[in-house]
Amino acid sequence: MAGSRGGKRNREEADKYSVLLPTYNERENLPLIVWLLVKYFGESGYNYEIIVIDDGSPDGTLQIAEQLQKIYGDDKIVLRPRAKKLGLGTAYIHGIKHATGNFIIIMDADLSHHPKFIPEFIKKQKEGGYDLVSGTRYRGDGGVYGWDLRRKLISRGANFVTQVLLRPGASDLTGSFRLYKKDVLERLVERCVSKGYVFQMEMIVRARQLGYTIGEVPISFVDRVYGESKLGGNEIVSFLKGLLTLFATT
Repeated sequence: MAGSRGGKRNREEADKYSVLLPTYNERENLPLIVWLLVKYFGESGYNYEIIVIDDGSPDGTLQIAEQLQKIYGDDKIVLRPRAKKLGLGTAYIHGIKHATGNFIIIMDADLSHHPKFIPEFIKKQKEGGYDLVSGTRYRGDGGVYGWDLRRKLISRGANFVTQVLLRPGASDLTGSFRLYKKDVLERLVERCVSKGYVFQMEMIVRARQLGYTIGEVPISFVDRVYGESKLGGNEIVSFLKGLLTLFATT
């Protein structure tokens, strides 16, 4: 038994977590989200790197990221910018190529996802050996703060309709705060065809199709502090179209 415990400990010590942070006009938020990530990873003792994928932000986000790299070191802050906005799915593909961790964490850079939950994601993954762990606003003591009733109804409605049509085996499908085994994320991204708001949902649906195991951790979601929220009428229309496409093809 002692030998097997030792083997497990060595594997855990070898684990590395690559955080993918796609950014566009996040100069106000980036210093704080990076500071929080460094704080919670430092306190929990896990090996990590933060990969900033800036899509040509006109507000100088990349220059802020370069300053943060000087503060925290280029082993912890890895800059992989792109010339222009090319979409979330391609940002993940770009980030995965440069990730040296065997686990990948995806999250928003706008402070809507608090890094304090990351140690809970890691603990949950280790307990169940899950292929992916998803933050959920709709179970346990999870919740949403800063949204008006309209946005809450849209999000709840989107999840409800998706549950009825697709039975995905997870309670929060449109959230984008997750921990993946790197090879699992690679396979899922390869298969996903959706863009925008539907992309995260498709990742969960494809994971279920492929037989991957999904763990959940309740999270508090806080609407973005600086900048504009991304959810508007166009996103709702594209979500419904994407949902029907997924229903027809799964």
